Amino acid sequence: MKLTRLYTFFTFLVLLFLCWCHMANRPQTQPQTAPLTSVPPGHIDAGSPEPPALKLYATGACLMDAASSRVLYGKQENAALPMASTTKIMTCLLALENGNPDSEVSFSKRAASMPKVHLGAPAGSSFRLNDLLYSLMLESHNDTAVAIAEHIGGSVEGFAAMMNAKAAELGMAQTNFVTPNGLDAEGHGSTPADMCRLASYAVQNEAFLQIIQTPSRTITSVNGGRSYSLSNKDAFLTSYPGALGIKTGFTGKAGYCFVGAAKKDNRTFVSCVLGSGWPPNKSYKWNDTKMLMDFGFDYYSYQNIPIEDLSAIQIPVSDGKSDTVSVTTPEIPAFLLSPYDTIDIEYQISPQLQAPVRTDVSAGTVTISIDQVPVGSFPVYPQENIEPREFSDIGQYILKTFLAF
Repeated sequence: MKLTRLYTFFTFLVLLFLCWCHMANRPQTQPQTAPLTSVPPGHIDAGSPEPPALKLYATGACLMDAASSRVLYGKQENAALPMASTTKIMTCLLALENGNPDSEVSFSKRAASMPKVHLGAPAGSSFRLNDLLYSLMLESHNDTAVAIAEHIGGSVEGFAAMMNAKAAELGMAQTNFVTPNGLDAEGHGSTPADMCRLASYAVQNEAFLQIIQTPSRTITSVNGGRSYSLSNKDAFLTSYPGALGIKTGFTGKAGYCFVGAAKKDNRTFVSCVLGSGWPPNKSYKWNDTKMLMDFGFDYYSYQNIPIEDLSAIQIPVSDGKSDTVSVTTPEIPAFLLSPYDTIDIEYQISPQLQAPVRTDVSAGTVTISIDQVPVGSFPVYPQENIEPREFSDIGQYILKTFLAF
């Protein structure tokens, strides 16, 4: 009797093992209709021919969407050029990020020796850092820039290293800073596109915006010995609807330069013109900037991109309690588009998933490209969690198998 029971138990184990092997190696249950596991790419042609060529005076120019850093228009936008006092945008930002606005800044002999345009404060005089930022940005004082650089960086050279580190962080790969004021110096230069990247970062700083939008201000040295009246030299700020300002520049090598920003509705554009004429053509930079901004606001608006409904997707699941799983259709935000843009949509869906499947683990992506440049990749997620098969599932399968005989 004991031997019979042993044989019966052994036979049951063998049968159980064979059923497990059958389950582990059986093909996935196929629905009557093969599951949809891929979506062909989408393409939307431009609605209009090439955009008009803007007649700009500038040697190099760029218009950029501040939100995405996407170049919307360029003329030698990646050419290395001197950028004059637009350099002071970086000087101001580093002072705001690394300095105490109430700290006392003294003018060294080196700072006091800087050429016009300058504050004219004598060596040894001191000011609050916050006051000097208005001198820097409203009047573009070269001596103030050096005083700030020495205060924040320990020296002009130390501050230049900070400037270049920040430029690298912002993706300004073709920029090299040597001076804090932008006076002509060997190796000191940037590109219109890089300066737009800097401006895109700058407009996120509320303290920076407050400074550059101030019409006038009077500052006084710490000991109260002398006051200085400052007025904003940015004509763009008061002549263009939605203008945020930013910074002018001029040297004999760089010509007239301007980095600007403007905001209307939910669109913020930044622009840069370098080498936009030389004396006496001081107004060229304003004309160029207005033309770039008009192009942006006239032709670009936020629009929704239609994508396929992915609810019909059924991804096979290996070793799961369910053989397939549906996926979600991602929410795609509106993109800044013009009639001149082509749009490509690529769907990359996993051909198979391994249990366990989780709703917070991506099962693919939808990638949007504008004019063949990827601008966003959005994850596709399973609609439900799928647990792996357990031992109890084997018993149920065995029972169904025997009942089927």
